[in-house]
Amino acid sequence: MKHEKVIILDFGSQYTQLIARRVRELNIYSEIHPFNKIPKIDSDVKAVILSGSPFSVREDDSPAPNLENIRGHIPLLAVCYGAQFLAYNDGAKILPSKIREYGRANLSYINASSLLFQNVSLNSQVWMSHGDTIANLPDTFNLIASTNEVEIAAYDISDEKTYGLQFHPEVYHSKDGQKLISNFLINICQCHQDWTPDYFVNSTIKKLKSKIGNDKVVLGLSGGVDSTVSAVLLDQAIGKNLFCIFVDNGLLRKDEFNQVLDQYKDMGLNVKGVDAKDDFYNVLSGISDPEKKRKAIGSKFIDIFDQEANLINNVKWLAQGTIYPDVIESISVSGGPSATIKSHHNVGGLPDFMKLNIIEPLKTLFKDEVRRIGATLLINKNLLARHPFPGPGLAIRILGDITKEKVRILQEVDYIFISSLKSHDLYNKVWQAGAIFLPVQSVGVMGDERTYENVVALRAVESTDGMTADWVHLPYDFLANVSNEIINKVHGVNRVVYDISSKPPATIEWE
Repeated sequence: MKHEKVIILDFGSQYTQLIARRVRELNIYSEIHPFNKIPKIDSDVKAVILSGSPFSVREDDSPAPNLENIRGHIPLLAVCYGAQFLAYNDGAKILPSKIREYGRANLSYINASSLLFQNVSLNSQVWMSHGDTIANLPDTFNLIASTNEVEIAAYDISDEKTYGLQFHPEVYHSKDGQKLISNFLINICQCHQDWTPDYFVNSTIKKLKSKIGNDKVVLGLSGGVDSTVSAVLLDQAIGKNLFCIFVDNGLLRKDEFNQVLDQYKDMGLNVKGVDAKDDFYNVLSGISDPEKKRKAIGSKFIDIFDQEANLINNVKWLAQGTIYPDVIESISVSGGPSATIKSHHNVGGLPDFMKLNIIEPLKTLFKDEVRRIGATLLINKNLLARHPFPGPGLAIRILGDITKEKVRILQEVDYIFISSLKSHDLYNKVWQAGAIFLPVQSVGVMGDERTYENVVALRAVESTDGMTADWVHLPYDFLANVSNEIINKVHGVNRVVYDISSKPPATIEWE
């Protein structure tokens, strides 16, 4: 059964994924597609949203999709570049802004009769991010909002359910942004708000049963939320035909392998623990480049799974806990214009020698959506509340080459940091936290003696989906106590620093 959806055409904006999230927050399903790969517009498509872009419509090679099957046929909301593109195509002048319009602005005029701006306050703050300005509107375009600096901040088109916004409603800084998106999707498009966790669980289990049938599936568990929720969905769909493998790659947190393995067995999952620490240390020996580390780990995971899968008669599928941000950051979305940030070990397909099909139950979901699905599946709250942990584990939290001694040091540091967050009731107020082993040694003094030992960085961020993040203002006293405990208890560390970078421009992980 097809479910209604909203299509988002991506022109390469850094905010495209935020549009998708805002739509999902309204319990309406959304999909991102590249502007040059427009999907078939079936009856289940209730609306199309055009994203912003780093391009200018004045450039010869700027994105210029053919929208003849969309515009005037179904509701269309164009954001920033998208709004300029529609106006430009109908004859408007698009000129370079006298100054780059980036940051906060306030609405100075709203057309009170506009359905899009119902219950949006005059003077409401919006977020601008553009280098061009719409200088005039074509005859069929109507001005519906302005700011003090930008006269044409929003428009609609006569006899169409087509709207353009020069600002970004999807960004948190646009105070009534979600109200605008809600007005468009619910009041104008009349979307049903029925894409709920219950719907996802029921429809996904049904699809898994249909797709897999009586085949056997091998799933690599990591101890994290994503693979755990994938495992429970598959367990409910195919039961005993799911074979879970939890690999100790030597890059997990302290004592994590045995603790999580016991949790999985308590959940009734068919899980096998595999000690492969030495295998991973061997393939990582001498490798310092972060991308090479990721690829080496991914390749070794494939080897391990292939070995274990061959011990299961007639296994046909490899399941992975891939989620949407993994895909977005690894490759340009579906071959579109968005920039590649970094590769993920579980994205990109399998080598030819591994005769398994991939199944990824969560690859369209953001992290917070995965947690809501897990709650619907009645997974233990403590497990669902676990902070995200990178697939390559501590390998990408150790800058430079990997050694057993560096892993030992970082495990001890991380254990003190995470345990302290929990004991001070801060763990659940942080989205992700961890420690980073720096390729730096510094001079110190301990017991009246000079030391020359390692530096570690602590990192704690708040976020909803990992696409953007702010550093957490942990109390100074807390940081002081943690630093003191690390330096006193972890041999080999004499300096602790705290990372106060946000994403963007930094990433959450250092590699």
